[in-house]
Parts: sequence; C-alpha cells; structure tokens
Amino acid sequence: MLGIAATFSPSLKQVFRSKLLGLAAFGIAGMVFLFSVYLPNFRLIRQVVFSKHLAMADKAGFLISLLGSIQTNFTAISATATVLLSILFGVNAAMTLYYVIQRKRASAGRETAAGLGGLVAGVFGIGCAACGSVILTSFAASVGASGLLAFLPLAGGEFAIAGVLLLVVSLAIIAKKIQDPLVCETPAAKQ
Repeated sequence: MLGIAATFSPSLKQVFRSKLLGLAAFGIAGMVFLFSVYLPNFRLIRQVVFSKHLAMADKAGFLISLLGSIQTNFTAISATATVLLSILFGVNAAMTLYYVIQRKRASAGRETAAGLGGLVAGVFGIGCAACGSVILTSFAASVGASGLLAFLPLAGGEFAIAGVLLLVVSLAIIAKKIQDPLVCETPAAKQ
C-alpha cells in the first residue's frame, strides 16, 4: 500500500504543478459528473431546455436543481461510484495528458487504453436506484439479455466498481511511467 502511495504522490505533485492541468482535471471531472447525473433524466432535460414556455433563468434553475438527484435517484453505491469515477477520470486525463506532453508522443499506449477501459466500464455502470444501469440495460435489452442484470447482486453496479478499479490501475501505471526516466540507462551505466 505504501509503495502505491509513494508512486502516486510524486507524480501527482509533478502533474498538478501546472494550474492548466489542474483546471483540465477539474473540468473533465465536472463534465463526467454532469453527464452521469443528467443521463437518466435526458428526455426530461431535453423537454425543459427546448421549451418555449420557460425563461432561461427557469431552465438554468431546473438544471441546477437536478444535480440533487444524486442523493435521491442513486443508491449509496452508485452515487459514490459516480463521484469517484468523475474524480478519477479527471485526474487520469490530466496525468495522461502530462505523460503524452512529457514524452512528446502521439499516444501513451497501454495507459490510455486502461483509462478508456475504466471510463467505458464506469459509463456502463451509471444508473439510479429506480432504473439500475441505464446504458447497460438499454444495450442488454437490444440484444435480449436485460434479465441478466437481475441476477447480478448490485444490478449493474459491478460495472461502476470495475470502472473505479480500472481507473486506479491506470493511474498507478501512468504514475509509474511519469517517474521513469526519459532515457534508458545503458548497460555500462548500470554497473
């Protein structure tokens, strides 16, 4: 456990020395959180936002008040996972961006794939107490497997937990890569 913290801490300090990357992490985390909270209410949001009978202030007030649905429409597990996924994805994006810039490469390979895998698994787990996993249920229904979710103990919440775990693994990999030297040691230098 201490080894993981020892890897994370210097990397996080290094990455978040840049205020721009800190703002990027905060902005991305906020967007992921908004997406997660608003997704189950998408049709209602669309009706309110495009309504000609409501003032702009009323529409904005509605969108702000809808953020409270994290307490009422989500179970404790799904609400916690949603917040964790949002924060971890924002940090993951900032660290990946830092790594790509640091290494001056077009892609970070496995690290990027692990981060995207965490996001995909997390997105499949987004849902509320009433409807369970919204995206997974929709997808499963289209292939005739929606009854399968009823057999899962957390009704699809397992995907959110898997997303959190994948993002933590991705952060550990990226943190380790950030701490690696930019150049490889030669065999003579190792002796």
